[in-house]
Amino acid sequence: MASNERNGDSVENMELAEDQIKLLEENFTKVSKHPDETTLMLIAAECGLSEEETAKWFKQRNAQWRQAEGLPAELGSVMD
Repeated sequence: MASNERNGDSVENMELAEDQIKLLEENFTKVSKHPDETTLMLIAAECGLSEEETAKWFKQRNAQWRQAEGLPAELGSVMD
């Protein structure tokens, strides 16, 4: 599902179906930008992805969101 490249991976590099991306984006905007372990497991199951792939997507999507907001890509969350 996701590419195995270690460097240069971005949300765009993950090979996801359109419906998976839609579900991930909906959860990102409506549920949480930083889902807890249980929520992450549920999102992964809903999307047909592994928890690792889902966590990676959220990490990369958060970096994109922070950059779009003019914040450093690796800025920690208040939840960290």
